[in-house]
Amino acid sequence: MRIFISTGEVSGDLQGSLLIVALQRQAQRLGIKLEIVALGGDKMAAAGARILGNTSSIGSMGLVESLPYVIPTLRVQRQAIAYLQENPPDLVVLIDYMGPNLGIGTYMRQNLPKVPVAYYIAPQEWVWSMSVRNTNRIVGFTNKLLAIFPEEGRYYQANGANVCWVGHPLVDRMQNAPSREVARQKLGIPDEQIAIALLPASRRQELKYLLPAIFQAAQTIKSKLPTAHFWIPLSLEAFRQPITAAIQDYGLQATILSGQQQELFAAADFAITKSGTVNLELALLNVPQVVVYRLSPITAWIARHILKGSIPFASPVNLVVMREIVPELLQEQATGENITQAAMELLLNPERRQQTWTDYQEMRRCLGEVGVCDRAAQEILQMLPI
Repeated sequence: MRIFISTGEVSGDLQGSLLIVALQRQAQRLGIKLEIVALGGDKMAAAGARILGNTSSIGSMGLVESLPYVIPTLRVQRQAIAYLQENPPDLVVLIDYMGPNLGIGTYMRQNLPKVPVAYYIAPQEWVWSMSVRNTNRIVGFTNKLLAIFPEEGRYYQANGANVCWVGHPLVDRMQNAPSREVARQKLGIPDEQIAIALLPASRRQELKYLLPAIFQAAQTIKSKLPTAHFWIPLSLEAFRQPITAAIQDYGLQATILSGQQQELFAAADFAITKSGTVNLELALLNVPQVVVYRLSPITAWIARHILKGSIPFASPVNLVVMREIVPELLQEQATGENITQAAMELLLNPERRQQTWTDYQEMRRCLGEVGVCDRAAQEILQMLPI
């Protein structure tokens, strides 16, 4: 049975790889042999998929920011559709990656309507949709929507989708995280060292808009806390050179890591991070964090004054419970000074840290029970025409 999976960006590659492992495990249990072809990245390839196009670095957030990726995105979308036309699969699974997946899903409905389509981790229309047009398109071509957030499930069900809530896959992933003691020993972090994770970018635009403010804050924090050391996990190897150069420019005592993000999170005392899936990973390992995000001034102005958009929160940690668990500093508020102030409060105020840990437990209860990836895989395999 051939399954085609389409996703993009760093987080999609991670989620896709977790799903592929579960699909293979559940297929073996059922005596089904799978061939998985995908748009994705290195993690999905390592999990056993044949990658048609590497999309882990094709992605952006914002209107102006997306312009450099329009042609690469259209190219990979056309490549996928050409493959589907020549090699109709038994099943299509779409993971987030709204732009290309809208095109692929629409193609499937119009040209291969008998091939079932599952949407796993649907676009966050429930957070920032300004019309139901794209929601209706998603519902129209999706046979089964596997929701990871309760509010996501409620939104799409209310708009006519066939929804199954499976929970969030990071609940599974964090089960394999090492203890704090083991992680710190593995990374060579002394007991007395304050280990602070800096996560400025998983998209190239974020190096420009987020890294300066985050590194400015790190400079100030180091002057206030001499025992602090900064650790920076690479989301893409292509970011090593610009991040290394920035460490030298800002005179930071920082260590770059590759492939050891989970160990770092288990070992860290605190994190300054961009908004994204990584916020949930940190929360599930009880790491207090300050969340930062900025878009280009042009994009922000268009969103506020023309599209008149507003979102309740940027971080998924806060979106899960629809209230502020972790501080968010967005756009003009995302300054080195503000980041430092929020960071020092969490680093030095025991009551504030304890409240964060308590709130994390509330959030955790909203993400479902362990076994998310297997539940998702079972739901998907039930759609195969066996």
